[in-house]
Amino acid sequence: MPTNEQRRATAKRKLERQMERRAENERKRRLYTIIGSTVAAIVVIGAVVATIVITNRDSAGQTASATTTASAPAESPELDATGPVQVGALPPFKAPEGLGSDCQYPASAEEASKPVKAPRTGKVPTEPAQVSASMATNQGNIGLQLDNGKSPCTVNSFASLAQQGFFNDTPCHRLTTSESLAVLQCGDPTGMGTGGPGYQFANEYPTDQYPPNDPKLMEPVIYPRGTLAMANAGPDTNGSQFFLVFQDSQLPPNYTVFGTIDETGLETLDKIAAEGTVDGGQDGPPKLDVNVKSIALD
Repeated sequence: MPTNEQRRATAKRKLERQMERRAENERKRRLYTIIGSTVAAIVVIGAVVATIVITNRDSAGQTASATTTASAPAESPELDATGPVQVGALPPFKAPEGLGSDCQYPASAEEASKPVKAPRTGKVPTEPAQVSASMATNQGNIGLQLDNGKSPCTVNSFASLAQQGFFNDTPCHRLTTSESLAVLQCGDPTGMGTGGPGYQFANEYPTDQYPPNDPKLMEPVIYPRGTLAMANAGPDTNGSQFFLVFQDSQLPPNYTVFGTIDETGLETLDKIAAEGTVDGGQDGPPKLDVNVKSIALD
């Protein structure tokens, strides 16, 4: 029969084993918590730095955000353990009901950076589906095909601004050359990324291919090389700033596509991009001074 001393020794050893197990469990719990927090932080950081926003409200002279854009482009996919997320193409175009039937251009909070009248409102034509335009710059000509059949309200505004000389003698103020975003942004007479025509208007293609508040509107798609699209400061805040895509770029489908760039124009953009930015970074004013002389409909 065990003595009291033996029973106490046995109980002490049992207590020590319990305490060791508790300490080990607590150590594992802390380790798993640290690992989970680290993974979450990596995902958040990846989501933030992967996309540059294309915006037309950049107070620092740069624009989405790689938010930041989007912008315009405030605005690439996150990575997981299996590798990069696959990014899809722009959605096929299906004409939404009432396309071009009620184009509105309400006043924006900011005054026009240059004297200009808002375009006509109401119904605008969607034919011809393509409208040719020429963008003359001090670095070479850039030929454009405007998608009037997909984004007629946008083309209506762009054509109106061009015909009024709004784009004449204005700088292209931002060049972005990251792996996920490669664009030249123009259309701001101030050259600071904050200017516009004093009015704004709603998004069109590809935003109008999704139901309102669809989560897919936050997922990046490929804006292919040769795309012409609008910069913005959020939904339905399009103005005069636009961007020209010279390499396939990843952006959420919140930037209205309203045309394409011809091969001569892409050669001009490649020349500008090859020189990089003023400070040598991936986002900022282009080192090669770029000024729009005029934009004219052919």
